[in-house]
Parts: sequence; C-alpha cells; structure tokens
Amino acid sequence: MGSDPRFVKLRKRFIRQFAVLAVLFLGLYLGYIFLTAFARDFMAVRVAGSINVALILGVLQFASTFLLAWGYGRCAARGLDPLAAELRIEKAEESAARHGRVVRP
Repeated sequence: MGSDPRFVKLRKRFIRQFAVLAVLFLGLYLGYIFLTAFARDFMAVRVAGSINVALILGVLQFASTFLLAWGYGRCAARGLDPLAAELRIEKAEESAARHGRVVRP
C-alpha cells in the first residue's frame, strides 16, 4: 500500500495540513507566552474596566484552538477522508478476494 500513488498523495496531504495547523497553533500560543513574559506593559493595558489585553488574548487562545480544530475537520472531510475511504474499500475488497470472502458495502 505504501507504494500506491493515492496513498502517497493522502500521506502528503495529511502531513501538509498537520504542519500548517501545528505551526499556526504553536505560533499563536508561543506569541501569547512571549507577550506575557516580555511585553508586560502592553499586556497590562486596560481595555474596559478591569479587562486588559492579556485577558482578551487569553480568551482568544481558546477561540483560535476551536477555529483551528474546525478548520482541520473541514479540510480533512474534503481532502483526506474521501481518499482514505476509497483506499480502505479497495484494500478490503482485495483482502476479501484473497481469502474468498464477499465484501458487503
């Protein structure tokens, strides 16, 4: 299966999607950490009442995590899952044919 061009394509798509999302997530997270550690005056700026920039950026960390997870799910559903399902069905049929079984859809 490793030599099947569709599997190689699937693996490359997965690695590319994972790398992009990992870099985005780590960049956002580490950016927040570095701002907290080295830009204390900026993070302490009050926006409204007792709400400061640090609190807003901290809450945006949760929002960005959910947004990245949603984006990955959407990209996987369009680009990875159909190709993986196609390969899975084909390999199941090949295995069944080798062992004399019938594959049910």
